Amino acid sequence: MPYIKDSKYDKSIPFWHKNAHFSTIYAAKFKNFAPPKYEREKVELSDGDFLTVDYKIQSKEKAVILCHGLEGNSKRTYINSCADYFLNENFSVFAWNNRTCGGEMNRLPRLYHHGVIEDLEEVVQLTLQKGMQEIYLIGFSMGGAQVMNYFGRNQDMNSKIKAGVAVSVPVEVKASAESLKKGFNRVYMKNFVLDLTKKLKVKSEQFPELMDWNKIKNISNFDYLDDNFTAPIHGFIDKDDYYHTVSPARNIENINKPVLVLNALDDPFLGEGCFPIQWAEKNLFLHLETPKYGGHCAYPMRNSSYSYAEIRAFEFFKSL
Repeated sequence: MPYIKDSKYDKSIPFWHKNAHFSTIYAAKFKNFAPPKYEREKVELSDGDFLTVDYKIQSKEKAVILCHGLEGNSKRTYINSCADYFLNENFSVFAWNNRTCGGEMNRLPRLYHHGVIEDLEEVVQLTLQKGMQEIYLIGFSMGGAQVMNYFGRNQDMNSKIKAGVAVSVPVEVKASAESLKKGFNRVYMKNFVLDLTKKLKVKSEQFPELMDWNKIKNISNFDYLDDNFTAPIHGFIDKDDYYHTVSPARNIENINKPVLVLNALDDPFLGEGCFPIQWAEKNLFLHLETPKYGGHCAYPMRNSSYSYAEIRAFEFFKSL
């Protein structure tokens, strides 16, 4: 399907947002957008753990499931603006929290990662139980990887699941980890590492015999964190096995329902392999749009409180 190199976004971006770091930090730290008045449901999982899902039923005709990024949650600004936009278009909205991200520590040792699709499937099942007739998925950053993996690894998914959009998605997770080692990008990495380290300290108290938790004090980057904690906790050999296995690139050829990947070329979180042009040219269901600008999960618009991401997602779903 089309590789959209000349994005409409590049023609509408305010000039002061042509700096990727400015756009990224503005969207994450300074832009305000209140969450909808959700109901919250705790979903009990088959392995004894749980998820929390915030939702608002607007119509049973169409629903969108929103997937947050690394160390995000269902009430991050990019989720809130997307939720509000789709509610105004008469969609129901289900914004879910990965394990440990909903304000309550989960019960089991595992946390979450880019390749988690079984928990996303539980959220899909919740929407079906609520009577939703058409279901669309939108993921941001890590959540985008989860969406792509969900479509790439599910060949016989429910016919009510129609399409997905993945925004600012690390198609190759290792390339993203490498990008976050460079220059100013290390500021983003440091913030992620600090937040994840706090959660690992809680896990060390929950499960003191599980592993050598003394290594926590040596965490300073993703390499060490993923090699010594993320990989073993989630059943991977090491960080390289983890990065390789959870990357959407492993399953991209199997996507058989419409999926739009929206990755800005200036995104500081993305690197080589995160712009799958060849796959977009070969796979009838994969749409790739690569604006020159946009930053990471940002895409600010001129004279609008919404971002291009939700506007483009709605346009994509409407076109199908």
